Amino acid sequence: LRKVEPHLIRMFRQGLKLGPKLSRPALVKNIPVLSTRAYHAPMNEINFAIHEVHGFPDHYSKLTHTTECDKDTIDMVVEASAQLCEQELAPLKVGADRVGCKWVDEYTTITPPGFKEAYDLYTEQQWQGLSFPEQYGGQGLPMSLALIQAELLATANWTWMMFPGLSKGAINTIYSHCSDELKDKYLPPLISGEMTGTMCLTEPGCGSDLGQVITKADRNDDGSYSITGTKIFISCGDHDMTDNIIHCVLARLPDAPPAAASPAGTRGISLFLVPKKLDDGSLNGVKTSRIEDKMGCHGSPTCQLEFEGAKGWLIGEENKGMGHMFTFINTSRLGTAVQGVAAAENAFQNSLWYCKDRTSMRALSGTKDPERIADAIIHHPSVRSMLLTQKAVSEGGRSMIYECAKMADEMIEEQENAKACEAAGDAAGAKKHSARAEELDARLGFLTPILKGFLTETGKEAADLGIQVYGGHGYIKDNHAELNYRDVRIAPVWEGTTQIQGLDLLGRKIMREKLKPIHEHCAILRAQCQPLLFSKHPSLRRHAWQLLKHCLELHFMTLRLAARALKDREVVGVAAEPYLMFAGYVTLASHWLKMEEVAIEKLEAKNGTLEDDFYTTKIQTSEYVFECLLPRTRSLACSIKAPAAAITTMNKDKFSFDHGM
Repeated sequence: LRKVEPHLIRMFRQGLKLGPKLSRPALVKNIPVLSTRAYHAPMNEINFAIHEVHGFPDHYSKLTHTTECDKDTIDMVVEASAQLCEQELAPLKVGADRVGCKWVDEYTTITPPGFKEAYDLYTEQQWQGLSFPEQYGGQGLPMSLALIQAELLATANWTWMMFPGLSKGAINTIYSHCSDELKDKYLPPLISGEMTGTMCLTEPGCGSDLGQVITKADRNDDGSYSITGTKIFISCGDHDMTDNIIHCVLARLPDAPPAAASPAGTRGISLFLVPKKLDDGSLNGVKTSRIEDKMGCHGSPTCQLEFEGAKGWLIGEENKGMGHMFTFINTSRLGTAVQGVAAAENAFQNSLWYCKDRTSMRALSGTKDPERIADAIIHHPSVRSMLLTQKAVSEGGRSMIYECAKMADEMIEEQENAKACEAAGDAAGAKKHSARAEELDARLGFLTPILKGFLTETGKEAADLGIQVYGGHGYIKDNHAELNYRDVRIAPVWEGTTQIQGLDLLGRKIMREKLKPIHEHCAILRAQCQPLLFSKHPSLRRHAWQLLKHCLELHFMTLRLAARALKDREVVGVAAEPYLMFAGYVTLASHWLKMEEVAIEKLEAKNGTLEDDFYTTKIQTSEYVFECLLPRTRSLACSIKAPAAAITTMNKDKFSFDHGM
């Protein structure tokens, strides 16, 4: 804890652990809070994933370019974050949904009651800089620790978390691509939380196809640029949480290839840093013309921004903005995967107590609650299946995200090692570390669409089941099941729809790379299965064989798709979404196999940190995953193998003879 003391220990002394600042009256005095069932940070589950499944303390001990982070540090951060979430953020969620944000004028948007006060506490305790470089005011802890914290924040109050979450994407983009001058100027206030950041991509005429961007950038004599155009669907594009907002804006220079010119597309787009206010405090020609009236996520304003000759500065190189923006996009996609896990956790927490409390009929196998007029609905298999699906997605998804977080740490470590070797004149060492960093980056690039697409779809399903569990009561706002669904419904849509993620995975990541990523992925899965194929434990043995079978099937289907695509490229579009979901279920099962293996080891060795029933439940949930969720791949396989003509043959003008003519 020696290196951490100037930062984390001070945070706890200021009140994050025991101090009075965490009391609700002190933070949001006189603000009505609407809540029934409290959010409980799943500390047992998180500690199991951190310490026993993924071994984060050992992982952190191997990192040499971050602040020292041992088990005590991890536990302090997680416990303090849980307290912040339970006491401050979660109670604001329902009120934010009911009240929403208010557009006052072109320069003023008001966030829900308590949001600004909670954000002020968050920044006062230096949470925003947890994993950013000390050089710019951060604490220098590993990136993965901030992602662990992000899951807690997202589950407690997703719409509040969007404000600091989007800022992290802006920070990563500026740190990776901006000049030293811009870094020195904008990173400290962003990392401290004094400013927030946004991502401005979408326009009225273009969504996922950003090659159609028409926002223009004109060069100014002083080296800056004048940005003009309209951006829509900008999350947290204007608010009262901070005085200034930094927008990362895609725009096209006058001499760049036009949007319609093939093969220009995204290669003619540049990326710019555009602040809401300039250094002298004057407004910078960025106006909010409206905020959207949405299905959910009412706590965060979704803005239409008008850039009217706003002054901006180039991020990276001209005409390479799309590549630079992917630093932000990939941060957001991993964050959106967290949203799926958060929705599943919320659904599970909101459902479980109700299923134990609500009574209806007697169980088919006989009376379970003789002292009650009927049995609790948790005894009915159909209800248990819904709960187990929520539990499997929440806990398995958490493990999937933690794995990628560790990988990102390793990639950053290799990048820093390469820089150190280069500075020392060690060309061979720099080449070696750079190659390893590129391998990890490619692996993350392969897994990101799976996590984003699969976890948001299954998180949405878990939220939907959260309504179903309640029956008619789930349709009533006071029970908050529908709130969870409304908030997560956007997750499979924004940051690239599930269909786009499928195309990215199968077309861009696999086919374009001549199948190398799927070869590597399946090799990793086979290596996981191999030592368990003849385990003395029947369930481990059976599940390892099941996973191996699905791994081989996924590999073979990919080879078959590649061969079919040589004759008909539409095959990729037809198969992309079911392919992604198939890969998602296989990946989920691989994590449940890993958790099951750890649980059995802990029970046998009698050295677990949790009670035996916890590990037994893990083994039982894994059984549900392999017997009830993994078999969903059967129908997905049929869809993957379907002939393209089944979808592409119908004439676009013949879809209906009654409407849409």
